[in-house]
Amino acid sequence: MVLDVKYPILFLLILPVGFMLYLFYRKSHIQNKWEKNWITILRAIIFLLIIFALTVPQMLLPVKGENVIFLVDRSASMQGTEDKAVAWIGGSIQSKHKDDSYSIITIGKNAAMEQPLNRKETPIQQLSADIDEGETNLEEGIQLAASLIPENQKGRIVLFSDGNETAGNALEAARQLTGQHTVISYVPMQGKHGEDIALTEFNVPTSMYKGEKAELKVKMVSDTQKEATIRISLNNHEILKKKVTVKEGENLFTFSHIVKETGMYVYKAEVTTSDDTYLENNELYAVSNVSGTPKVLIVQDENDSALAKLLQSANVQVETTIPEKMPTVMTGYLPYQSIIFNNVPATTIGEQKMELIEKAVKDFGTGFIMTGGENSFGLGGYFKTPIEKILPVDMDIKGKKKLPSLGLVIVLDRSGSMGGQKLALAKEAAARSVELLRDEDTIGFIAFDDRPWEIVKTAPIKNKKNVMNKIRSVEAGGGTEIYTSLQLAYERLKPLKLQRKHIILLTDGQSSTNSSYQTLVEEGKKDNITISTVALGQDADRNLLEDISKYGAGRFYYVTDSTVIPSILSRETVMATRTYIEDNPFYPKVQPYPEWVKLFENGVPKMNAYIAVTPKSTAQVSILSKKDDPILAQWQYGLGQTAAFTSDTSGKWAGDFARWEGWSNFWSQLVTKTFPSYENVPYEINLKKENGDAKITLKSDKLDLLPLEAAVVSQEGKEMKVQTKMTAPGEYELNMEDKAGMYFLRLKQQTEDGSTKLYQTGFTVPYSDEYLQKGINKPFLKEISSITKGKKLTKESEAFAPIHKASFKKQPFGDRLLLIAFLLFFLEIAIRRFGLQKFLSLFPKKKERPHKEKEASTHVNQLIRTKDRSTRPMMEKQKEISVSPPQIKDRNNTKETQDSPSNEERLQRLMDAKKRRNR
Repeated sequence: MVLDVKYPILFLLILPVGFMLYLFYRKSHIQNKWEKNWITILRAIIFLLIIFALTVPQMLLPVKGENVIFLVDRSASMQGTEDKAVAWIGGSIQSKHKDDSYSIITIGKNAAMEQPLNRKETPIQQLSADIDEGETNLEEGIQLAASLIPENQKGRIVLFSDGNETAGNALEAARQLTGQHTVISYVPMQGKHGEDIALTEFNVPTSMYKGEKAELKVKMVSDTQKEATIRISLNNHEILKKKVTVKEGENLFTFSHIVKETGMYVYKAEVTTSDDTYLENNELYAVSNVSGTPKVLIVQDENDSALAKLLQSANVQVETTIPEKMPTVMTGYLPYQSIIFNNVPATTIGEQKMELIEKAVKDFGTGFIMTGGENSFGLGGYFKTPIEKILPVDMDIKGKKKLPSLGLVIVLDRSGSMGGQKLALAKEAAARSVELLRDEDTIGFIAFDDRPWEIVKTAPIKNKKNVMNKIRSVEAGGGTEIYTSLQLAYERLKPLKLQRKHIILLTDGQSSTNSSYQTLVEEGKKDNITISTVALGQDADRNLLEDISKYGAGRFYYVTDSTVIPSILSRETVMATRTYIEDNPFYPKVQPYPEWVKLFENGVPKMNAYIAVTPKSTAQVSILSKKDDPILAQWQYGLGQTAAFTSDTSGKWAGDFARWEGWSNFWSQLVTKTFPSYENVPYEINLKKENGDAKITLKSDKLDLLPLEAAVVSQEGKEMKVQTKMTAPGEYELNMEDKAGMYFLRLKQQTEDGSTKLYQTGFTVPYSDEYLQKGINKPFLKEISSITKGKKLTKESEAFAPIHKASFKKQPFGDRLLLIAFLLFFLEIAIRRFGLQKFLSLFPKKKERPHKEKEASTHVNQLIRTKDRSTRPMMEKQKEISVSPPQIKDRNNTKETQDSPSNEERLQRLMDAKKRRNR
């Protein structure tokens, strides 16, 4: 047992305390010397106890047993070694003593606990913690292992690894253990090792011009000579495929490509071969900016070519696509300076694609335009979508139109197969539809499985929030029975006196019934009830649902992407009113904005129709209808310029505009206004990995001190968290998560004159070195163990071998010292208050009887015993007298008897005297 104090320097407080007590003893006015001595001694003890408690004293009690932490590397390079490590740990535990404790931790990019510190005899049979195998971070594993070993106790960390660290600094973590009672030992292990080819470099020019011949360089390493295929793609379109012979070691291949388009080019190089150990190291990206004629992407129906011809006649490079073939990654949108949705519904696009466009507009300045038509704006289902967010108008009509009375019943499948994302999106879509309705509209919501559940009774909306909460509360469960639920919906709508009655049916299953759906729907149609149906997934009865919508004069939707459900329901809700289309011919009013006034200086053509929308508060409305609805509205969203043209481009709605001589110039001017104003990137971009982060350095020849704003977006459209700082004049550093992949970088900088410069480029974070075959790093493992005086373990029993260091358990007792000081403090107060003599007199002593009293008491006891002895013969004698004749006594004897008191009299006197004394 050893005594230890945490803050020994506090013992120096004894000096001022001693001086203070000396002054007290000399200056005190206490007359009683004994009293002054006692008070001084008590105060000294109290102060010593308090000072001792402040030093945090603790007893170090010896602890038996060893603490062993097994640290298992489960990164990609260690694949195939888990079973071997588990078996080794199991063998080690067989040799442990009953007082030994152990824990198991696994590491990759992160560290996780497999088994906490315990004394069990049976270890786990497999490693199952969630580990990111993309990196090897031994530092984090060592830190977690060290934290499990109790303070002042000895411990051993047994590391199972190949020693190839790709993140963190394990040597620094080991150095932090040198002052503790922990050693690091290791068991070298190597993962699967086979033939492997890895791309190490892919270089293309960072900036080019249209028509230029680009040189593409691909560098790779291989551990054997073999045949391989190299593929190079541009913006997800393959431009080169070639078979090559790869020799052992480093290989360099050079290819050429003529640049035919403008914008941001994203090249991808990929190598494939047979028997390749790692696929993760087989691809790399490179980015280049190509200057030239701006390029526009038009998303439209494949039979609509009017707008494309208009722009091509204005010397704008145009590409067209249908909604279903729109790009699904950011690479597909950044090559275009502007994107146009030409009368296409949101129900065929999906949420993910719309989110990518929103990021392209906001963070990279890509332009965006939406044109009108029967499938656009509110009629297209864009309410509360990312596209509505970027446009200068809202899809619903806010208090400007007198809408017909509407009754809407949503019939939703809540069977077990609808569980998960489908049901969640369907519920959210139904709630979103309620937002589009007015308080005086009627809403009903029926959820069904093997029977109908009327969640919201069909009635006018009184509390939208309450209705939406009820809809969102539905949970999945049960089978599928459609007919009775649909019948209930018709029963609820038939008696209502409303101008429009509509049912929306959503299901992903099939339902058999002997009743006729056609009869039900056609009877409802007589009561002015229409119905649209949505088939969710391949298991839905498409034929039945399509027939129901045809009988009910509605629309049928077949959905494979569940993210379009909200757009479908919002579109159906809007179309049920049929009032968003304004189809009375009129002459638009052009507002006094110079760029448009000049274009219409010879007059404004007549227009036939448009879709009613509501302009946002900061939008610039350049052209209005006679009802002051927006025909053309513009604004800036993030870095991008967007516009809404609420009429069409074919001429059906645009009327005389389509025959107007300035029609081509109108579109050329509108599209050009949405183009971003990017400049060539003046920075040299380099990337390196450091401590699990990707560090991007930007270096410019100009030594300016202007702040730089950066945004980084991944291929999937996810905005990355980036920390930007200036490291020197003209030099900047960006830090982000080290995650392999292609990223797009947008830079924004304010100049000294207040103008803004925009730069757009991209970079790639290469795969981790974890996917390179390096073998066992023996020098590293030896170094990390030698820092803590550990060693390589060759036998399983060595894991629990005694560690020649003392191990203690701390037992603090400062609180007890404070309690004693507290009690002595009150004792000192009592002595000062009452004085020493009076204080002692407060505790009464046990009183002793006087000597005479003791004698009298003894004498009384003797007399009592004598009486007992003398009484017994007298009683016997009296018995004899009572039976014998009386005798005459001697006169002298009689007198003597009368003069001397009897024993009884003496006893009585003594007892009376005793009573008087006691009183």
